[in-house]
Parts: sequence; structure tokens; C-alpha cells
Amino acid sequence: MSLENDKVLVIGGTSGFGKEVAIMAQHKDADVYVIGRDQERVNQLRYEENIQGSSLDAQNVHQLKRFFEKYGSFDHIVSMLGGAMSGGFLDSSVKEIREAIDAKFFANLQLVQVTHKYLNKNGSILLTSGSGGHSYDASGAIIGNQAINTMVEGLAVEMAPDFRVNAVSPTWTPTGLWRDMNSKELTKQENKFSENVPLKRVATIEEVASAYIYLMENDFITGQILRVDGGVDL
Repeated sequence: MSLENDKVLVIGGTSGFGKEVAIMAQHKDADVYVIGRDQERVNQLRYEENIQGSSLDAQNVHQLKRFFEKYGSFDHIVSMLGGAMSGGFLDSSVKEIREAIDAKFFANLQLVQVTHKYLNKNGSILLTSGSGGHSYDASGAIIGNQAINTMVEGLAVEMAPDFRVNAVSPTWTPTGLWRDMNSKELTKQENKFSENVPLKRVATIEEVASAYIYLMENDFITGQILRVDGGVDL
């Protein structure tokens, strides 16, 4: 029930949920390393939080293998891979839907197939799913999230008893993923979304990040999807 001296890798750890997970894990005395695409953000995290990192494309299997060959094994590997998509099955192209599923499911499948060989015994892998939305207005994203959930259940059995696999499933939360929105647009989106959440608000980044920490620390949880969504799917 402790992360002290554990080696934690956060893939997509230079902004949003990933950055907060990295900071929280470091505050619990874990040895934290991040992977991000943007070298400037990697440098900024190193300067501001003294968290080390590398800039690479985690969806590139060759870059990923070279990274682990250099840095070795970890106790916990956290993946933030995946994005967002709006549009139904008829008003989105097959290409758009396929890309959304690829970025969510197949990117994480490839990641797990590479990284499970570099996981210390009794370690864990944490993926990121998603809650909220509907199949008629977020087609590819919904399929991608459902596929992540199914994969987590299968992997948990395949990798037991030496390793654990879980996922966190947040709903829409203001993060860097929405950095192209101005403050007025972001507030409008937040208010609109909150209307359909039983708790009548959106989550904070810290609330979502704490779920990853919990799943890392609790050694008797595997194959689970922890929904941090304010009850939106209810």
C-alpha cells in the first residue's frame, strides 16, 4: 500500500491527468519517469517538478522498444494514450472512426505487448478508458473505450498472479486536451456538460489522477475499470 521507491512510468505524463499522476506519485516518494511527445513540456516538467522524462512517440513500437532497452523495468506503467472524437456512425468517415479506435485500443494493445516484458514482479499496468458520451455522437471513441475495458479484463487473467492490470475511466474534464478552446468556450462546455452529471459538476484533474494512485497502491485490485465520472453514465 505504498509507492515508496517504486519505479513509475507515466506515458503521456507532461500534461493533464498524466502530469498530475506523475507529481502525486513523486510526492509519495516514487521514482517517477515520464514519456511525452513535446520536448519542451518534458523540459518544463524537469525544471518545475524535478521529474525526468523523454520525448518520443509511444505509438512507434521501435522507439518504445529502444526506450525500455535503455531504461529497463518499472513497477507501474501508466498509459494516457488515446484521444477524443465526436460524430456518429453516419456523419463520420470510416477513416475517422478507424483512427479513433486505433489511437485508443490498438495503440494501448501494442503498448502492453511491449511493456509487459519490462514490468517488475507484483507490478501493474494502468490504462485510460472513458465514460460518458453516446455511440450516436462519439462512435469511434465509444468503441475504443469499450475495447479498452474488455482488454483490461482479459489481460488481468493472462498476467495474473504476478501482475495486475486496471483502467481509470474519467468523463469529460477540462485538461490540456482542450487547450484549443478559449476560456469562454471552455466554461460554456463545462456548464453544458455538468447539467447531465448527477453531481452537477465536472471533475478536477486531481480527483481523476488520485484514482491512478489508488490502483497502483492497492495490490488486490485487478481487471477493474474505476469510473471517475460523477455518475454520468447512470
